[in-house]
Amino acid sequence: MEIRIGIVNSPRELGFETSQAAAEIEQSVASALESDAKYLKLTDEAGKLYIVPTASLAYIELGTEKTRRVGFVA
Repeated sequence: MEIRIGIVNSPRELGFETSQAAAEIEQSVASALESDAKYLKLTDEAGKLYIVPTASLAYIELGTEKTRRVGFVA
């Protein structure tokens, strides 16, 4: 699934692919914001760790969990 994170006062967004489910990511974001955590930690498909300050979050966009089809459709 694709994740795009908007950062306050930054013209670019952070985007990466992850194997986590949308509900799992939504839960971790909600719990970080509700508990006033300083950072949000997410990992991508390659195992890289992304640490984003919660005070700088503008938005988080979650892509669809559908797998892309490869090949031609007749």
